[in-house]
This record gives sequence, C-alpha cells and structure tokens, in this order.
Amino acid sequence: MPPIVAMHEKALEHIAPQLDLLDLDIELITFDGSGKFTVNGQSVAPEKVTVDYFWLSRHINSDGDQASAFKLLRSCKKVGVLQTFNAGLDDPFYAELSARGTRICNSSAQAVAISEYVFGHVMNIFQPLAERRRLQADHQWKMTRFREIWQTNWLIIGFGPIGIALNQRLKAFEANTAVIRRSPKADPAVDRLGTLAELKSFLPTADVVVLACALNDETRGLADQDFFDSMKAGSILVNIARGGLVDDAALIKALDSDHLQAAVLDVFHQEPLDPAHAFWDHPKIDMTAHTSFAGSGGPQRWDQLFLENIKRFALGAPLAFEVPPENLT
Repeated sequence: MPPIVAMHEKALEHIAPQLDLLDLDIELITFDGSGKFTVNGQSVAPEKVTVDYFWLSRHINSDGDQASAFKLLRSCKKVGVLQTFNAGLDDPFYAELSARGTRICNSSAQAVAISEYVFGHVMNIFQPLAERRRLQADHQWKMTRFREIWQTNWLIIGFGPIGIALNQRLKAFEANTAVIRRSPKADPAVDRLGTLAELKSFLPTADVVVLACALNDETRGLADQDFFDSMKAGSILVNIARGGLVDDAALIKALDSDHLQAAVLDVFHQEPLDPAHAFWDHPKIDMTAHTSFAGSGGPQRWDQLFLENIKRFALGAPLAFEVPPENLT
C-alpha cells in the first residue's frame, strides 16, 4: 500500500505538476479550513485517518488555517512525518506531536531572506542613507562618510540554516565571524566558535550581535541586563529569532544610556506588538512586523524542500532538516 501524503488543497493545486514529474508511488489526500480531509473526493474525519507524511505548507498562514491545521494533526490516528514551513519550532505543538512518535522536519527556506534582511538593516545603520537623501533634496554637495562591513566583528548566536546563510554572506564581505551554538565542534567556516556557557567572553568584541537561535528554557531571556552590559560599547543588536530571547526593559536601558548604538527587531514577545509599546517610537530601534522571512524566493525554496524530502521519504532515505526530539523541548 503506498504511503499517504497529506497537504492543504491549495498546496496541491500549485505543486501537482512538479510532483507528477517525480512519479512517486504515493497516495495524496488534502485538507482545508473545515477540519477534515478529502480522500477520493469524500470528506473524512481526521480521527479515521493515518497520515504517513504531512506537509504543513505556507498556505495555512495565508488562509488563516493554522489553528485548524494543528487541531487536524492532533486528531489524526497517527502522523509519521510532519514537514513544516516554520524554521522555529518553539510552539509546544511540535513537542507534543514528537512525543506521540511523529518525526518533525523544519524549514531552511527562510534562511536566504532573513540573512539578506539582517544585511539590509545593518547596512542602513552603517551607511547614512537618510542623510544622503536629505542632502540631495536640499541640493547640497557634501561628502558623507560611512562604516564598512570589512573587518567588523559579528557574533551569531545560533548556527542553524539562518546562521549559516548569514555567515556565508559576511565572509564574502571579509567580516570576522564568531558563532555560539550547542555543539563545540570546530567549523572552518567561522573564525571563532563557542557554546552558551562561553557567551559572556564573546560579547565584548562583537560590533554586531545577531540572535538566530531557538527559544527554549535555556535561551529564554538570554539578552538581559548582564548580556547588554557585556556587549561592546557602540555595538548593534539584531533579533530575527524570537521575542522571548530579549528583556525589553533591559534593551531600552542599554539604548538610552548610549551603550548600544542601535537595535534591529523583527520579533517580539507579543505579536502584533502593542501600539503603546515603547519600541515603536524609540529613535535607536529599527523594527518590522515579523517580516524578515518574506523574501521573493521563499515560496520556491519551500516547494523545493518539500519535493526533495518527499522523494527521500518515498525512497527510504534520510530526511533533510529532521529535528532531533530532544531539540523540541
């Protein structure tokens, strides 16, 4: 009997031509916001369905179907593999499914977009773009100096697909990179490497600190007062991971005291961010509405990852970006 592969009905609409080219021996079923599957044209309750491979694609976000999709997955008799479009898996839902025996694969598709987002915002701080526009508008001929990325020191906390993509781009600009990650194993791609236990010794030399790690019990509130006090004077904080990594009050204090030059924030404790939050009007904070992943190539890379992984699954090969269960707690 061929393995059963489930996906959102809109995902199947656009991926079907590419999936057909793989000529895999699989049975396709779909779901929508109704909380039920469609199997051979018939509506079927999830309690009656075993899914071997479930693709949780971006379509659940565009349709607002995430809550119903999570409920659907919880209700299935069994789910063998869940491939999600999410990079971060801090939602307890994923640990819950993993505890029931489901293998979880996350996504690397956002890495290119997020690394370019980081570059764009830090470049905007290094380069006086607003001042140059003002000079042009005022017809003033005046040279504006700027800071180069060359030989700046960057600390990347978290070295998954996003951290790796950022490091690759930084090395192309001849920056110095240091990485904090779970494993102390050396990596020739970076100049210096350590674990969270060694973090405090890395902070004083970094011109830019990028939070790109998972949110868990070990990292929650990581960027606190002591963290900011240890950072280099005049440095920049970038958070594209999770809002729960940062103590908001401590960050504002570090900015107001001029210890930090600036902060770039794309994620927050509460999203959407409260309109009354101090971040909105702070002159040293560049903030965006959790949009760092929204690059033009993301949808194509999500599809490519699914097609590669479903092929591996059908052939019994190891899956790309499968997350160990212990990393979901």
